[in-house]
Amino acid sequence: MSVIDTMAGKPDDSGGAPETRLAKVLGYVPRALASKPHIIFLAILGVYLVVLPLVHVHVSSFAELVGGNYTNVTSDLGACIAAGGTLHLIRSHREQRHEIAHLHQLVAEMHAKLETRS
Repeated sequence: MSVIDTMAGKPDDSGGAPETRLAKVLGYVPRALASKPHIIFLAILGVYLVVLPLVHVHVSSFAELVGGNYTNVTSDLGACIAAGGTLHLIRSHREQRHEIAHLHQLVAEMHAKLETRS
């Protein structure tokens, strides 16, 4: 394996450890938290549990028990924002790694062409 291949990240980047089923399931949690249906659900829940009581509409104690209160809803929305930001960073880092690998490949090809000319 060449130095270019090593720098491009072609070997397994996971460290060689096999991924367990639990690790795979936990890998989907940020995607589920940052999904549009989940954010819409939390927004509707926030309107129901926060805005309606502010305009003097009675919300039952059972609804608050099941749905939580405004601190639960706002902290859940914060978790969604954090999960979405993390997913964005991971995606952009992955794209950057692929671009760097492509550039390393181009440099290796140019180097090989220059060696054949000499």
